[in-house]
Amino acid sequence: MPPASPSPILRRRRLGTELRRLRETAGLTGDQVIERIGWASASKLSRLENGRSRPDPEDVRTLLDLYRADESLRAELLGITLEAGDMRGWLKNFPVMTQQQRSFAELEAGCVGISEYNPVLVPGLLQTAGYAGVRIVSAQQVADQAGDPEPTEETETEVQARLARQSLLTREYDPPRYTAVIEEAALGHRAGPPEVLYEQLVQLCELALLPNVTLHVLLRETRVGDWYLPPTAFSLYRFADPLDPETVAIEGGFTDVMSTDAKTLNRYKVVFEWLCTAALPASDTLAWLIEATGRLTGADSPSTVAYGPATAPVQRRRQPGRLTDR
Repeated sequence: MPPASPSPILRRRRLGTELRRLRETAGLTGDQVIERIGWASASKLSRLENGRSRPDPEDVRTLLDLYRADESLRAELLGITLEAGDMRGWLKNFPVMTQQQRSFAELEAGCVGISEYNPVLVPGLLQTAGYAGVRIVSAQQVADQAGDPEPTEETETEVQARLARQSLLTREYDPPRYTAVIEEAALGHRAGPPEVLYEQLVQLCELALLPNVTLHVLLRETRVGDWYLPPTAFSLYRFADPLDPETVAIEGGFTDVMSTDAKTLNRYKVVFEWLCTAALPASDTLAWLIEATGRLTGADSPSTVAYGPATAPVQRRRQPGRLTDR
C-alpha cells in the first residue's frame, strides 16, 4: 500500500531548512549567494529558505552546485523539491477544497500523529456535515453583523471541504494516530439543534471504535492541573519524516497561528497531557457518548446506536437539509 502523501508545504519547509544549513556551512551570506548566482532579487533566496515559495528544480540545482552538496544529498533534496512543487498532484486527493481548509489539509498530510483540543467545539476532523454547517453559518453571520464580511465559499462547499480532510482518519493505508480531548460543552444544547447533536454523537461513537482514534471527553466540573484553564484551541502534529519539524497550530477566535518553536511546542504538549489526564479515559468516554446519545433521543437502550461496525465519517450517512435554513 502507498505511504501517506507528504504535504507540499512541509516539503518546502524541509527543503528551505536544508538549503539554509548548506549555505551557512559554506560560510556564505544571502547577499553573497545572490551576487554569485546572479539572481535579480534577494527575496527569492529568502522565500526559498523560509518555505514560502514553490521551488524551481533548476534554482535548487544551482544552489546545490554552489554549496558543493554531495551526490546523495543532491538526490534527496531534488526529490523533496519535486514533492514540494506538486500541488496539483497532491490536491487530487481533495476534489473539493477551499483555501482555508486546504491550509489545514496541507499540514495534516503525511502526519503520523495528531493531538487536538478545543475549549468550545468538536474538532474539525470529527465534525459531521450538520455540526460543521452550523459552525460555518454562525461564523459568517458574525462577520456580516460586524460590517466586515470576508469573501467566503458556499456553505455546502466549505462543509464538503471539511469532510474531505476527514478521510485521512479512515484511509486504508497508514492512517495517523489521532487523539482528541472534547469538552462536554461542545456537545451541549448551545452547540446546535437536537438532530445535529444526535448525528454528531453517533459519529463520535463510530470514530471512537477505530483502532487509530482515541477520544476523551472532559466534563464541565473536572479540574485540570492546578485549576488550569486552557485559553485557546490547539492541534499538535507529528510527521512521518523525523526531519519534518513537529508543529502546533493555535486557533484564535478569528486568526490561526502555526509554530515549530520547540519551547512553544513543549508547553502545549504539557497542557495536552494535563487535559488527557483530567478527561475521561477512552472506554469511559465511549460509554458517556452512548449515554448522551440515548438521553438526546429518549431511548431506553442507547447502546444500539454505537456498537455497529466502525464506518467512515458522515460522507456515507444521509446529510441533513439546507443548513442555512436552520
